[in-house]
Amino acid sequence: SSLPKVIKRRIHALKNLQVESTKIEAKFYEEVHELERKYSLMYQPLFEKRSLVVNGSYEPTEEECEWESDNEEDEEKNGAKDENEVEDKVKLESEDDSNDAKGIPEFWLTIFKNIPILQEMVQEHDEPILKAMQDIRVVFSKSDEPMGFTLDFVFESNPYFSNKVLTKSYQMQSQPDEKEPFTFEGPEIISCTGCKIDWAKGKNVTVKTIQKKQKHKGRGTVRTVKKQVSNDSFFNFFNPPDGNVDEETENLLARDFEIGHLIRERVVPRAVLYFTGEAGDDDFDE
Repeated sequence: SSLPKVIKRRIHALKNLQVESTKIEAKFYEEVHELERKYSLMYQPLFEKRSLVVNGSYEPTEEECEWESDNEEDEEKNGAKDENEVEDKVKLESEDDSNDAKGIPEFWLTIFKNIPILQEMVQEHDEPILKAMQDIRVVFSKSDEPMGFTLDFVFESNPYFSNKVLTKSYQMQSQPDEKEPFTFEGPEIISCTGCKIDWAKGKNVTVKTIQKKQKHKGRGTVRTVKKQVSNDSFFNFFNPPDGNVDEETENLLARDFEIGHLIRERVVPRAVLYFTGEAGDDDFDE
């Protein structure tokens, strides 16, 4: 504010140049998204094979199971985590140590419990359901559709709901705000859509039944009524708030967007490292 007027004029000119630069940056990110879409098709066969191994549909060959760091000397040389530390991160509820285990039990549940922001969402009553989760897939929108992606949570048959796949779709944009163009930092999630879960009778973990006493105004008699109220659960993730939001709801949506981005960018591509605990907590912002 203390600059001479002639200098301020030039600063304004530089800001206009910066706005034009931001518009080019937005186009750059749109092309990056197209590259992500292209390369997701290349990753897909690897992720599909990972799913087959996790679910016990495919048994890897001896050659596929060879891994250098199984050698203790290599472990020390590479500075890898102590074996016991990694094992502590991968505690399965099942103590079955036999060779009869199918695939990798509790793979995705263990991943969720190893990631702080996801661990907070998972309640004890969610865990039996998450044990039935077979895969998480990222599906990008088509090139002729608005920018976005869908997370597919694939489940085996279970007594809780009949859905085979639960979906969460995110809509994105790569466009600077006209009023605040300098806040642009790349594509952002602007909205999300969940899906209807077809719960089996009495199995819906997102609600709970409470008993409440009611007094009749006229007669003065007291009766006990049952009422369903919402319950903390990971599966509330599939029922996000609608567009009419207050400050609290805005915060919930911001957290939801953060989780969707995290699963797409980190969890799905690096799942095995989150299972073992080798992808550390320093991967996450506070």
